This record gives sequence, C-alpha cells and structure tokens, in this order.
Amino acid sequence: MEYQYALSVSLSSMHIACFYWHALLLILVAFTFSLIIKTQTKDNENHETTRLPPGPKPWPIVGNLPEMLVNRPAFRWIEKLMSDMNTDIACIRLGNVHVVPVSCPSIACEFLKKQDANFASRPLCMSAELISSGYLTAILVPFGQQWKKMKKIVSNELVSPARLQWLHDMRIQEADNLVRYVYSQCSNNKDGLVNVRVAAQQYCGNVIRRMVFNKRYFGEGGKNGGPGLEEEQHVEAIFTLIRYLYAFSVSDYMPCLRGLDLDDHEKKLKEALRVFRKYHDPIIEERIQQWKDGRKKEKEDLLDVLITLKDGNNNQLLTPQEIKATIIELMIATVDNPSNAVEWAIAEMINQPELLENVTEELDNVVGKERLVQESDLCKLNYVKACAREAFRLHPIAPFIPPHVCMADTVVSNYFIPEGSHVILSRRGLGRNPKVWNDPNKFNPQRHLINNGPKENTNVSLNLTDPNLRFVSFSIGRRGCPGIMLGTSMTIMLFARLLHCFTWSVPPNASTIDLSESENDISLAMPLVATVKPRLPTEVLCKIDFGFSGVPKEN
Repeated sequence: MEYQYALSVSLSSMHIACFYWHALLLILVAFTFSLIIKTQTKDNENHETTRLPPGPKPWPIVGNLPEMLVNRPAFRWIEKLMSDMNTDIACIRLGNVHVVPVSCPSIACEFLKKQDANFASRPLCMSAELISSGYLTAILVPFGQQWKKMKKIVSNELVSPARLQWLHDMRIQEADNLVRYVYSQCSNNKDGLVNVRVAAQQYCGNVIRRMVFNKRYFGEGGKNGGPGLEEEQHVEAIFTLIRYLYAFSVSDYMPCLRGLDLDDHEKKLKEALRVFRKYHDPIIEERIQQWKDGRKKEKEDLLDVLITLKDGNNNQLLTPQEIKATIIELMIATVDNPSNAVEWAIAEMINQPELLENVTEELDNVVGKERLVQESDLCKLNYVKACAREAFRLHPIAPFIPPHVCMADTVVSNYFIPEGSHVILSRRGLGRNPKVWNDPNKFNPQRHLINNGPKENTNVSLNLTDPNLRFVSFSIGRRGCPGIMLGTSMTIMLFARLLHCFTWSVPPNASTIDLSESENDISLAMPLVATVKPRLPTEVLCKIDFGFSGVPKEN
C-alpha cells in the first residue's frame, strides 16, 4: 500500500511537472509568435510612401542568419548581395536586428551628417562589451553619459593638438627607429629583402606604446630596433581584437546563444585580451601606486595623464578599469589604419614604378637628401598624401566602419529605417563606387590632386579625410574619430620615411607584387616582402644611434 501510494504521488508530481513544462513551452511559443507578429507589423506599418531597403526575404525568428553562416565571411556575402541586387543600400535581418549596409556616399551623408544625432549610438554586442570592459570607453560605448564623459577625455586630454605637440619627440624617435630598423634589415640581407608588414605594424605599435607607457619594449626588444617576442605578441593581439570586433557573431543577433560561442569569436577575443592584461596591467597598476605614494610627481606620457585626471571634487576622474580599457581602445585605434594603408600603397606603387618616381621627386624637392623627413614637412607632401588617400579608398583596413545604431524610427533616402537598426557603411563600397569614381579598381593617386597632376596642387594642403564620404579613412560626425591628427601624422610619417630613405622593387624571381586579398579579410594575402636599397647618403641614415632603453638619439 505504501509503495502504491508513493508511486501515485510520484506520478502526480510528474504530471504536475509535465503540465508546467507544457505551459512554459506554450508561453514561449506564444511569446515568440508575438515577437514575430510585432516585428512584421512594425515593418508593415511603415509610412505609406516608404518601405524597408531591399534585401533577402528573412526566415521567422532567425532572419537571414542561416544564409550568413553558410556564406562566410559575412562581409563578402553582403557585398555580393548588394551587387546582385544592384543597390547602394540594403536591409538584411539577422535574428531580430535590421542590418543596413550602405555603399553610396550621398546616402551615407544622410546617415552621418543630416541625421547624425539619430545614429550616434553603438550596438550592444559581445566583442564590444569584452574589449571595452563592459562599455567603459569612448569608441565602442552606446550613446549615453559614459560615452560623453570618455569622448571628452579622449578629445581634450589624449589627442588634442597641444597633447600631440607635447609628445612630438617620442613620435620622431620612433620614426628614426623605423629607419634604423629597415636599414639594418636590408643591409644584413643578401637580397635586401624587408617585410613591410612587420616594419609598418611595429612602427605603429612602437609609437602608441611610447605615447602611452613611455617605452618601446615590454621586454628586451629585438636587434637594431626591431620587435622582441613581447612586441610581436602585443601587435598580434591588437589585430586579433580588430579582426573579431563587430564580426557578425551569431550571439550578437541571438543573445540566448552567447554562452555557446558557436563561432569561436569569444574564445579568441578573451585570449587576445589576456595578452593585453599580461603586458599592460603590471605597468598601469605600478604607475597608479607611484602616484598614490608620491613617488611620481611629473606627467611623462598618456598613462600619467589618465591617472591624474580629477573631477569637480578633486577626486580621481577615472577608475583603474576605465584606464585599462581606454588604453586597449587607443592601441587598436592607432595601429591598424596606418600600417595597412602603407603596406598596400607600397605594393601598388612597386607595380607602377612611375608613381615611385613622382613621390620621390616630391620628397627630394621638399626635404632634400641631406636630412630625414620631419613632421613639419608633412603639410607640403601632397603627392605622398594623395597616395595614402588612394590606399584608404581602394584598400581600407576593414570592410565596414563600426555600426551606428538607429535610436528612433526614421526615413533615409525614402527608405524606412526602424529603431534599433545597425547601419554599416561599406568602406570598399564607398571607395569603389563606379558612380563616383572613374576606373575605381585602379590605384591612381592623381585623382586626388587638383587638375590631376602631381605638381598642380602646391598651394592647397591635402588631408586624409573626405567630408563627402566618397571613401572612409576616419569616420565623421558625433562618432567620428577624434584622433584624425594623430592618425594622419603616423600614416604620412611612416609612408614618407620609407619612400624618402629607401628605393623599393620586386624581390628576386618575381616580376610583380601579388595583390591578391586574404580569403578572410581584405588585407594582402601574403605580407609584402620587397627588395630595399638605401637612397639617402649613408651618413644621413647612420647618424641615428641607440640611447637609453633602445630609444634612438642623434649624435
């Protein structure tokens, strides 16, 4: 009897549990269908004269995620969709998110100039949350008070003209070190071969490490100013973060799947962030303690600036976590664009030797051969800047700029853009739009010069931005890059030093440089390795010597 009673109680409990599970399942199904109906209703209740931009028909719940997963990398799938549909604006629903890619400059200006205030936010996503330590920084943070606070700090305290002038000597020392490193590489190699990608990326890494930490190396460093193992790991971590930031991760559109890490993005981001913490955190924590103890009293670098910022009550303005996250963001914002543009530009110009002749003629006229290029020369180097602009136009570092989130329903170019949409400007779509550019796939710096001649533009100084978004080097608007001056200086100095000090040609056993793109991104498939020879007198190239901590000093 007791057994039968226990069994009946158990069966009753099972029936009750089963009832609750079925009830919960019905609630979930009802909720899901209500979301679908709500989404479809919202899409259909647009203004009578507007509709969503063209795009593939989405599946219920998942939208076009299945197609995206089958057609990796996602950016190539999106580019092909837009090409097949012959449209400059599209709408692709991923999960419940409308993703709106744009490749027309005039439409792009509607988003980031005419309606900039409505598109001044960023999406909540796994990669941005990890990199910004929970949205503590300036670039990756959604619109709000934290973004306003950090943007003001970055603009006024880190990359202002006065601050850049204060750190001028550090940048020049790293430009000198670049020359020393390339000179040693080509002099010690029978064929004079130099890996341009390594030289360019490490120069950019050196510059920002010097400006932030007042040091080039985390360890012993390499020979003749080259990177050590620590610096190689650091730069690799920077590009890992860049590769997976806003990289169409499944969990960004189906948050319930985040813990599964189906595309392995979260694991790779966390591994790269461990490298940053290993090299950054001991320096930052020790420096904070030095200021607390009174052992440090003078500011020498940007880390000191961040630590000593005070609020209205004379309390420390930034927490240690905000400082650490901001420094990571500075690193990833300064290394990628200059190094990628210069590598692509030199590769293109080696295949068109007349371009190298034009640029060296300008450098010799402006600078001469008895000294090295300085930052004060950069404003006069219009042909050098035209080559850099052309590299940004034709070979951007990433397929899209960081997403802009629509904060309220609106209409752009007669299309309905729902609240919450992710608007992504296609860097290549803008830069290679045949309605804007003649022969858009050809590397042609002259197109950026007045009257299309290298000597016709001497009275007007070019810059690397295009306010009409015909190409994107540094974005514009409220979420535009505040570090345009720094990015421009680093790009042109890197480019000018390499072209002024050395001649460049194809390596032995090759007739041209292979300009194939990587399968998974839009960098060169193979790092550029070229034959390099000094073109300035030896006494000019060799008057730089190493001083304290591997920092070069002039004799």
